[in-house]
Amino acid sequence: MDPTYSEEAEAFRQKIQAFLAEKLPANWAGVGALSEEEYHEFVAKWRPVLAEHRFLAPAWPAEYGGGGLSELEQVILAEEFQAAGVPMGGSNDTFSIQMVGNTILHWGTDEQKAHFLPRIISGEDVWCQGYSEPDAGSDLAGLGCKAMLDGDEWVINGQKIWTSAGQYANWIFVLCRTDPDAPKHRGISFLLCPMDQPGIEVRPIEMLSGTAEFNETFFDNARTPKENVVGEVNGGWAVAMTLLGYERGENAATMPIMFRGEVDKLMALAKDRGRTDDPVVRQRLAQAHIDVEVMRFLGLRSLTGFLAGRQPGPGESSFKLYWSEYHKKITELAVDVLGADAMVPGDRVPWTSFHADLPGAPNDAASWVGIFYNARAGTIYAGTSQVQRNIIGEMVLGLPKEPKPT
Repeated sequence: MDPTYSEEAEAFRQKIQAFLAEKLPANWAGVGALSEEEYHEFVAKWRPVLAEHRFLAPAWPAEYGGGGLSELEQVILAEEFQAAGVPMGGSNDTFSIQMVGNTILHWGTDEQKAHFLPRIISGEDVWCQGYSEPDAGSDLAGLGCKAMLDGDEWVINGQKIWTSAGQYANWIFVLCRTDPDAPKHRGISFLLCPMDQPGIEVRPIEMLSGTAEFNETFFDNARTPKENVVGEVNGGWAVAMTLLGYERGENAATMPIMFRGEVDKLMALAKDRGRTDDPVVRQRLAQAHIDVEVMRFLGLRSLTGFLAGRQPGPGESSFKLYWSEYHKKITELAVDVLGADAMVPGDRVPWTSFHADLPGAPNDAASWVGIFYNARAGTIYAGTSQVQRNIIGEMVLGLPKEPKPT
């Protein structure tokens, strides 16, 4: 692992900088400086530009609309986009590209790849996730949403919850129980289902931050063609674990870039409020810097593995556990820096509650309070911290398995 960049890598960086200079408006300050209407207009225009230049799915093969970039080039791309304050895709592209798109590349048939992947790039198909259920969260294999084959179609009945950005999607990848008599891990299939049909209802869930990014999704005799199974029928557990590996690990080398920007923003907040004279605050800021640097090296370690051809696996749980537990600490520090102002963040609604507000946005209480709330959720979604520790202990370190209840 070499944390420095080669001359070839720096030449690629200059290419990205030239692209941004050409395509962004004059006096660009970052998407956070835009009004809500301007932001949505910008993203609607920006996403096709990324697709045209093969930057939307930079790791995908060119035949499916991707950029065919190396892992290191993807890191440089993320660094320059973060510095410029521009998004790397649309609101659902984490699900469309990083998760289901990569999973179709890994498990899908040639016909599925040829059909779905170009439609993801074009934005014709917008995806969301159907995994967790009210009674099957950490114990995902205990899911009860069922699918039965009826001629040439699967008929789906049941409920999913925490369907992030489901209100914007027209497709959902959904884990269903297709063999109720099989052991719970062996009777599950990974289905691709259109949402624009009478049998699917999406209901928003308002979070503590006041936003409604999550939803619950109900299936009442919803239908999808029988060929829309990724992997083997009743073999969906392995497919689901591949997708979670991409969710937890593929961004290991690029997420620290976002976290670095977040720490820098917090340090600026502390300076503006005169809190850097407090030795305890200084120590906590120093620890945040150390934690992000450790995270960067963890990401480079993952990058080294991907360059060697390794696919995401159980080891990605270590990165997910690290960043989600870290994020609780830094957002607690942000609230402490704000002091009493954190109790009255004002009427401004931040662009996101998953990380510090977008580049160009004000650095105020509204930028931090919502993320303080949501950082706790980060230790739950994409696998709870307890589950990640079990995965690391049992599947990475080879420790004895946790005793199961009778």
